[in-house]
Amino acid sequence: MPQFFIDRPIFAWVIALFILVFGGVAIKQLPIAQYPTVAPPAIVLSATYPGASAQTLEDSVISVIEQEMNGSPGLIYLESVSQSNGTGQITLTYETGTNPDLAQVDVQNRLSRAAPRLPAAVTQQGVRVDKARSNFLLFTILSSSDGSLDPIALGDYASRTVLPEIQRIPGVGQAQLFGTERAMRIWVDPAKLVGYNMSTNDVVAAIRAQNAQVSSGTIGDLPIVPGTPITATVVVAGQLTTVEEFRQIVLRANTDGSTVKLGDVARVELGGQNYGTSARLNGKPSTGIGVQLSPTGNALQTAELIKKRMAELARYFPKGVQWSIPYDSSRFIKISIGRVVETLVEAVILVFLVMYLFLQSLRYTLIPTIVVPVCLMGAFGVMFALGYSINVLTMFGMVLAVGILVDDAIVVVENVERIMSEEGLPPREATKKAMHQIVAAIVGITVTLVSVFVPMAFFGGAVGNIYRQFSLVMVSSMLF
Repeated sequence: MPQFFIDRPIFAWVIALFILVFGGVAIKQLPIAQYPTVAPPAIVLSATYPGASAQTLEDSVISVIEQEMNGSPGLIYLESVSQSNGTGQITLTYETGTNPDLAQVDVQNRLSRAAPRLPAAVTQQGVRVDKARSNFLLFTILSSSDGSLDPIALGDYASRTVLPEIQRIPGVGQAQLFGTERAMRIWVDPAKLVGYNMSTNDVVAAIRAQNAQVSSGTIGDLPIVPGTPITATVVVAGQLTTVEEFRQIVLRANTDGSTVKLGDVARVELGGQNYGTSARLNGKPSTGIGVQLSPTGNALQTAELIKKRMAELARYFPKGVQWSIPYDSSRFIKISIGRVVETLVEAVILVFLVMYLFLQSLRYTLIPTIVVPVCLMGAFGVMFALGYSINVLTMFGMVLAVGILVDDAIVVVENVERIMSEEGLPPREATKKAMHQIVAAIVGITVTLVSVFVPMAFFGGAVGNIYRQFSLVMVSSMLF
């Protein structure tokens, strides 16, 4: 092999340039994170049973879904939480290395088998299936500087205008609203219901019957009766939109012509959809949006896109509405990666100076130095092929590899220079003879170093997730 490349130096340069280009393209595509993913993948199911107690929710919803989830491929354990406000969650934790997308599909298929046994109110609300994220990338907050908008108005505006825009940004895995949308709130007075000899089910049935959108048909449609002057679609205002319209819902019509309306037994108002979450910024009521990164997202790029999009949306905000990002984890990621990159550059410079000090020749120093960028770019290409990310551990592996990468090159250059000075051979013949003498030693050194780091890639669990990327970066750079 050495003889082949010594006789074909252009071919050797082409391979080196190809590795550089491949690594450069991979750097642009690699996600950036502070640390590799350590926690095993998890899927979260969220269910809502309005008006149900925690025990009722557990017996009629959570336990039914849990029975179907048992046996999911790769499932380690599951845990559930039922709350007194009628909301519950089931978290399914899978073995490390399980594809979260495939696990989510399997959970949805199993959930469809449990759906017929769930209460109608739960299926109407829907059961959400999300891939869990361990942390938030950033929080963006909307606040009213002049107090013209209350938290409910801010939450409604954010939910309808800002939240969909953020969800469409590449790299965003999930965006969660920490606030509430507007909703028609009906506060039933139990004493008045008893006075009219009615129940809550009567109220719910009346609202469902009189607040429904229906298709009302057309006038003069085919086949047209002779003499029909026009053809038109009939529009019926089925769904109610105002507080007064809801108050006029008829709960009961008596034989004497009197009626009992919703406004007689309940207080109707346009309020918040829920009051379980509130956000404050510097003590002022606000609404927030928490953004979680997708598994393949670039933290730095995603954060910049979110800030850019928020700046564009700010031009159309209502008067007095401001936005800010009080928490942004990409800042810490940027600082951490920046520090490691600085250390990497310093390591390359120190290696160059040390080699120049001992070799006492700029030419002999440059030759081993060329090895460093080629090997590091090759390692970036391997990271891209394996689905890894640029993080503190992978960059730390490159810092350690810099000093090891030049060892073989120094040995080759020194041996070639010795043969040229002692035997007077020209560079080509001296290189051939030198490589014939030391190729076995170089291969042995490389294999020995690789064998030290390879076992780290086979650790299991969280430890394996931590050391695997570090190990394979070291190994691939040394092999290149």
